[in-house]
Amino acid sequence: MPTSTEYRRAGAGIPASKGVLAPEPGDPGIAPHPAAAEAQATSDDAPIRLTRFAVDRRIAHLVRHVWVPRWRLPPGVVVRQGVLEYPSANLVVEAHAAGVYGPALGRGDERLEGSGWAFGALLQPGVARRLTSVPMRRLVGGVADLHELRVHGTPGFVADVRRAMAAGDEASALAIFERWIDAQEITLDADATLVRDELGLTPKWLIRRYRMQEAAAALAEPDPPSLADLAASLGFADQAHLTREFRAVIGETPRRYARRAGERGPESAPAVLG
Repeated sequence: MPTSTEYRRAGAGIPASKGVLAPEPGDPGIAPHPAAAEAQATSDDAPIRLTRFAVDRRIAHLVRHVWVPRWRLPPGVVVRQGVLEYPSANLVVEAHAAGVYGPALGRGDERLEGSGWAFGALLQPGVARRLTSVPMRRLVGGVADLHELRVHGTPGFVADVRRAMAAGDEASALAIFERWIDAQEITLDADATLVRDELGLTPKWLIRRYRMQEAAAALAEPDPPSLADLAASLGFADQAHLTREFRAVIGETPRRYARRAGERGPESAPAVLG
């Protein structure tokens, strides 16, 4: 059985922090820069870690990647981790829940406290609808309970993933998931490539989400581009349009975000709470 480290290496090229927003100053959130996020993922001392895994080639047409956050926060500490989700559905198993989650239309904020973990799989377009038989328009901003969907083999799959994750064996959890979803025998026809119809989202929203993910990632770089250059590269008419769009989606100006992200650059050590 491959080790967790080997799976990490197999996932080379998967941005470790794409879609994850910079935490507030002083918060032990996930670092926005891939190098710092990787340092957190491999540190036993980091209070919050996010690891992304590549999946076996036989199911790559069904799953983009698997993501596993773990957190261990002192009593009374609450972290709200900002995210801009990919425009697709996620299958998520937690200690007390399991479901298929549709994408949030706006910025998402995950509330983390105490200790915990999640095992998530970002599904390729078309997979959620065929797995759940639920129209994607009903999943946008919502969730379908995995047990209520009566998907074949779900109780055993969820129980096995929970046991593996509780034991810290992420590689086994990944292998269990791969076997389970492969056994569903999901077939994607030509319609599955029509991303807009499969997601239940408008082209305008898809473009907006892509631009904001790219903007946030660029602004988290050690040497971020000028706002004028960034606006031009993303197809905005000018810097002012980028600023308005960024503030509307992220909740702050690009300049402020870049300053915050710079505080958690690749040279920063993972945050540790005593």
